[in-house]
Amino acid sequence: MTVGDTYAVLAERLGFPGSVRLRKLLEYLMSPEQSRIVVELPAPPEEIAAKLSMEVATVKRELDRLYRRGVVFPRNFETVEGCRFARDVMQLHDASQSALRLDTKRHKPLFALWEDFATNEWDEHRMKEMERLEAPIWRIVPAYKSLQGIPGILPHEDVREILAAADLIAVVSCVCRQRKEATGNPCIRSHDGVCLQLNRGAEYAIWRGTGTRLTLDGALELVDEIEEDGIVHMWANSSKMKGNVMCNCCDDCCVLIDPLHRFNVPYTKSYAKSRYQATVDTDICTGCQDCVDRCPFQAIDMAAVEGAKKLKARVDAEKCLGCGVCVVGCADQALSMKVVRPPEHIPAAK
Repeated sequence: MTVGDTYAVLAERLGFPGSVRLRKLLEYLMSPEQSRIVVELPAPPEEIAAKLSMEVATVKRELDRLYRRGVVFPRNFETVEGCRFARDVMQLHDASQSALRLDTKRHKPLFALWEDFATNEWDEHRMKEMERLEAPIWRIVPAYKSLQGIPGILPHEDVREILAAADLIAVVSCVCRQRKEATGNPCIRSHDGVCLQLNRGAEYAIWRGTGTRLTLDGALELVDEIEEDGIVHMWANSSKMKGNVMCNCCDDCCVLIDPLHRFNVPYTKSYAKSRYQATVDTDICTGCQDCVDRCPFQAIDMAAVEGAKKLKARVDAEKCLGCGVCVVGCADQALSMKVVRPPEHIPAAK
């Protein structure tokens, strides 16, 4: 096997055989020697060293570097044992751009390579896959502040209950925001520290040095900031309470939401609606349009109301995914949430 072949093999394993853009990314992330090691994974260091005529200590050292760089993933985060290559492009995307001490200016070439690959190749590929999904992978979790006073809220649709069920919580930088900032299109919604890692995901971030451990109280304080900023909580589309990541996303930089909009794919292909829907009290609405700006799914517009001089907010029930960020941001409290789907709307955890 030639040195050049190793990058091609790894690109093919990620589902993009022959991709020049992905190859450039892989070449940036690992040296030719490191790529030779990665191709042999998940074989143990001793076996790789023997096959490649290298010292075992050298193989272990390079695997540790690749772990910190977000290219390989060990079974044991502390000892860096049981390494394997990224299981898919998304894992490589998130891990490689959240690497320790990654600076958006200093490491702009890496972000630029990801931006080029994503916008010109990966996004379209993912949207085609999304169209074929039988059911969404993710589910909208409403802003808890938008559900004040509503009875019967289920634990798996309450962000506070989901966080309370986690054994470990950490916060990491949002790689979507970092990539857009580095390539000249910064997010307008929020600071980048809004990505919550839970359980094993938190363990990975803490051991690797890319995440900061949070107490439950600290995580809930961050959730308050997230909801005030108009960021949407995402969780697995099931009733499960344990998971590795809670994405908090916006429409101008999210690696999931933004391509759906650009390729005109329905949001519901990726996200199941919550059980709730926003509704407007036109008697209270002052027509400020703040809710129109906050809605990430283009579900609110302004419409004429009989007897009113000003246009009033109007919610499109079909487009509304029930995130509740409009309710949280309505200073006049003209918006509220109502239950429109039964508990069975959320699939049971397998």
